[in-house]
Amino acid sequence: MSAHLSDLLAFGLTGSPWLLVVAWLLGMTQLTIHSVSLYLHRSATHRGVDFHPALAHAFRFWTWLTTGMVTKEWVAIHRKHHARCETDGDPHSPVVHGIGTILWHGVALYQDACKDRAMVARYGIGTVDDWIERNLYARWSSLGPTLMLFIDLALFGAVGLVVWALQMLWIPVIAAGVINGLGHWWGYRNFETADRATNLVPWGIVIGGEELHNNHHAFPSSAKFALRKWEFDSGWALLRLFEAVGLAKVIRIAPSLAVRPNIALPDADTVRAVLAHRFHVMTSYYRLVLRPALEQERRAAGESMDRLTRRLRRALANDGRWLDEVARARLGAWVAERPSMQVLVEHRRRLGAAMERSGRNSQAMLESLQAWCADAERSGIATLEQFARTLRGYALAPARA
Repeated sequence: MSAHLSDLLAFGLTGSPWLLVVAWLLGMTQLTIHSVSLYLHRSATHRGVDFHPALAHAFRFWTWLTTGMVTKEWVAIHRKHHARCETDGDPHSPVVHGIGTILWHGVALYQDACKDRAMVARYGIGTVDDWIERNLYARWSSLGPTLMLFIDLALFGAVGLVVWALQMLWIPVIAAGVINGLGHWWGYRNFETADRATNLVPWGIVIGGEELHNNHHAFPSSAKFALRKWEFDSGWALLRLFEAVGLAKVIRIAPSLAVRPNIALPDADTVRAVLAHRFHVMTSYYRLVLRPALEQERRAAGESMDRLTRRLRRALANDGRWLDEVARARLGAWVAERPSMQVLVEHRRRLGAAMERSGRNSQAMLESLQAWCADAERSGIATLEQFARTLRGYALAPARA
């Protein structure tokens, strides 16, 4: 074997300078995560953005080359995750499967879900189904990563094998593990959603904005994940750039909320606003009504308040949904001993019921909301009365980017 061929096999066409290897790896993994986030997630799954056909196909090609994932399968599994979140039907919930299983075996759960062809057909409806999808990307899904292996070997020689392995691990570890696992187990919550979704950090720059997972579960169809002034979504920044040059069209972002003064009773605008922002409503109820009441109880009870742990106090935000039976009973007993807390907890339950869509028309919802506000304003509890006065003035404002 000639020295030239030996060097080519060892160091590839680039000579494998470590700075170039690192730059390539970081650049390619970021391209992969943004392809998944922008195309598979925000566009194909939730229809929050439309891409120019050329850019959409570039995303499809890159996800095929670097992940081997099939669009219809990925979309179906993620839609089912939203539809059955934190239940036995959720393909990747740490509440159901345990955080360790999601972190280390999330790929296996994804692959098992892909085998359910009836589920894929049901939840994957409306995804791309052209000739190249049927005859290449879906039919020969493993060919893409194989080609990527030869590209990495050609560029970097033996080191290319390590580069390729890290590229192949990126989505399984980051998406199947970190987002699906830690994103439902640890972090902060802007919205009291009906699941355990969290925001990992307020700066979505490592995994394309997917760090803002609680925001996404509050407004699934929004193409923008950053919903607070201090939050940043790198995927949204790219979308704005693509939109500016005519390669993307944002369809939906989370609607803004306005509060109208001097509204005597909730009206149709109020109903539309509380439905769109129902998770914000419930979060605000905890922060503005329940939490001050808890603080007042703490001051009145002194050290005896310690028997209600911080976890149990925080569980009042969701009626103890995620507590076991023993903890839920303990919380219920504590509330039962305090008439004012009973009133607040019951009003929280009624407010949630007033915003329930199932089997109800808008007029029935309006009447329920009006009755709730009237009762809240007669409660004699100042924070509850103020919350009701603010709630009746809710309305949707034009969304701001």
